[in-house]
Amino acid sequence: MKGNHGVNRRDFVKAAVGAGFAMGAMSGARPAQARIPGANDRINLGVIGVGGRGYYLAGVFSGLAEKSNVQVGVVSDVYRKRTNAAAERYKCKGIGDYREIIADKSIDAVVIATPDHWHAPMAIEAMNAGKDVYLEKPMTRTVKEARQVYECSVRTKRVLQIGSQTTSADQWWKARKAIQDGMIGKMIMSQGSYHRNWNGRRQPPGEWNWPIDPDAGPQGQGENFIDWKMWLGNSPARPWNADRFFRFRKYWDYSGGIATDLFYHVMAPLNLVWGGGEFPYRVGGTGGIYVFKDEREVPDTFMLVADYPSGHSVVLSSSMANSRHIPGLIRGYEGTIVMVDHGQFEEETDHITVSSERHNREAFTKKYGAQEVQIKVEPRQSHWENFIQCMRTREEPVLGGLPAYKAMVPIAMSVESYRSGQMLYFDEQKQKVVTKPPKKA
Repeated sequence: MKGNHGVNRRDFVKAAVGAGFAMGAMSGARPAQARIPGANDRINLGVIGVGGRGYYLAGVFSGLAEKSNVQVGVVSDVYRKRTNAAAERYKCKGIGDYREIIADKSIDAVVIATPDHWHAPMAIEAMNAGKDVYLEKPMTRTVKEARQVYECSVRTKRVLQIGSQTTSADQWWKARKAIQDGMIGKMIMSQGSYHRNWNGRRQPPGEWNWPIDPDAGPQGQGENFIDWKMWLGNSPARPWNADRFFRFRKYWDYSGGIATDLFYHVMAPLNLVWGGGEFPYRVGGTGGIYVFKDEREVPDTFMLVADYPSGHSVVLSSSMANSRHIPGLIRGYEGTIVMVDHGQFEEETDHITVSSERHNREAFTKKYGAQEVQIKVEPRQSHWENFIQCMRTREEPVLGGLPAYKAMVPIAMSVESYRSGQMLYFDEQKQKVVTKPPKKA
């Protein structure tokens, strides 16, 4: 979808080069030549990581076979039982080493649904090999990784879609137009949350305490085998730990906890609502482990606050020990848009609500017929269909590299702020996180 995101990737790269900072992933070898599927060509996908999410995505893309001429040709996972189950279910090849998928010239694109610490290496490797990439959220773990993935997508000219499917829902685009039409005046604050409490549905209680297969591991026989060394990748070397494998979101080595798992569902659509988004100026993260005092390192309650150069702030709230939701909304000087008044941010709705501030009621009512109006949302192409379409047209997908990068920056900074105990700043000229306010150009 060209032109939907304000600053496009070419303009960003020109500005970055003009600012004089090195674009590491922009240099290097010429990208591999790859087939561009035509309108009638079948697209062959490889799915890397077929745990819960990857197994689901393999089903989603397989379900597009008739409508979009897509097939899942191969799946891969370090846990042999998962590989075998997905290969049998989707009638495709199953392998243990993802690098075979990337080397396979018959594969047009990869779907990456691994733990977060593998997102950047796999996405970059795949794009360098000439493959388009559907990369599950979060984009990456860190700001540096997000920048590298984005830059690689520019250099290789590959289609990159980040898998926060809620961004393809119409409510965000209706809210974006409402802001552009001046319905709420000067935007001053966005507010969102992600709260849930699955106590009683987990044994032991606590977010991300998924079941552990006691027979699985690096010493497991047959389909119980897990390639632990491969799974660790570039993360710190550690002896086999079943909790870390099955419940990886509890540990900093592989995840940012609530921020990377759940806040990406909030920040990604907000960046689209803002008309392409900005990089934040200042970010803080706070919270703690207040209830679930098990092996986890990440907090069960977490808050993010970010300030933006245009004079606009974001406040995100979350707890995995209380399920009371806070409505998702954007506040302006002249009015407010409520985008999610029930459920969580990733859930769709049939309308958004725009209401006027008291001082603006007369003008608002004269223009729109009431002090509060509902704007109906309409069906849109799914996030997965958008990716497949863009593979054929070479247009930018809904959540391509640049808006995905802009969403990842405040999330990763909030994690770093929480862990360091410092308020952090983003130097947009140098595209890096700093501990002191950057000097203005």
